[in-house]
Amino acid sequence: MHEEIIEPETGNTPAEWRPRIVAFFCNWCTYTAADLAGVSRMKYAPNTRIIRVMCSGRIDPQFVLNAFELGADGVLIGGCHPGDCHYAEGNYKMLRRYYLLQRMLTDMGIDEKRFRLEWISAAEGEKVKRVINEMVDELTALGPLDMPKQFADWDREMGMLEAGVKEKGLIEVEVEHA
Repeated sequence: MHEEIIEPETGNTPAEWRPRIVAFFCNWCTYTAADLAGVSRMKYAPNTRIIRVMCSGRIDPQFVLNAFELGADGVLIGGCHPGDCHYAEGNYKMLRRYYLLQRMLTDMGIDEKRFRLEWISAAEGEKVKRVINEMVDELTALGPLDMPKQFADWDREMGMLEAGVKEKGLIEVEVEHA
């Protein structure tokens, strides 16, 4: 008899796995566009959790890292078009952070398709729909990221390295893990 495998966190079988996306949307443009898409009954994938922020420039890089750490398969940031920010230069600040985060995530082994920045005005509900659906398709093709499991694997690997170094007498100080 075939035993069905069920993922503990989602309750889904692997065949029905769907990527989890965390979206940080600017209050004045992208969040309003998402609202427009909703009231216009545009169909887009339901596996995106939208977090409204006053400005994309207010998104701390730690928010993105925490989203991945807590199990997001992708992170989407939406802000006002350059030159149209309600806070003058917030989207330019986000653009600089985006490039920094993109390099950092790539160094961590996270595919660049898992992190995306889009400029979406309040009138572009169709673009919200298109961007979310594209990202879901890309993440579905990539498969689960499963960062919590990756962190456990890294901790196990560090423990083995630490034990090996202690065994060889190369360190005497006790290393403390956070």
